[in-house]
Amino acid sequence: MDSRNTYAWPREATGTDATTLERWLAGHGWEVDPTVFMAGARGPAVQIRRIGAAWQDGEPGLLVLPGETVEFDGARMRTARGPVPAAAVAP
Repeated sequence: MDSRNTYAWPREATGTDATTLERWLAGHGWEVDPTVFMAGARGPAVQIRRIGAAWQDGEPGLLVLPGETVEFDGARMRTARGPVPAAAVAP
C-alpha cells in the first residue's frame, strides 16, 4: 500500500492526530464529519465523509475506530483489511 493512500488512526488519538487526519482527508476530497463524535475506551472514533456532499442525518459516511487504518482507492474511503506494514502508513 502506498502511504499517500493510507492513514492509520491511532488508539488514544490526540488533537495533533486529528489535525493530521483532516489534512490527509482534505488531500483526497474528504473531511471529518463535525456532527459526529464518539469517545471510547481505546480513544475517539471519527466519522468521515466526502467534502461537498449533500449530507443529511442518517446518510452513511465511514466510521473510523481507534486503531483502524483508512485506505483511499482513488474514488472512495474504506478501512483497510489486514495489517498494514509500518512503512506504508502515513504519519
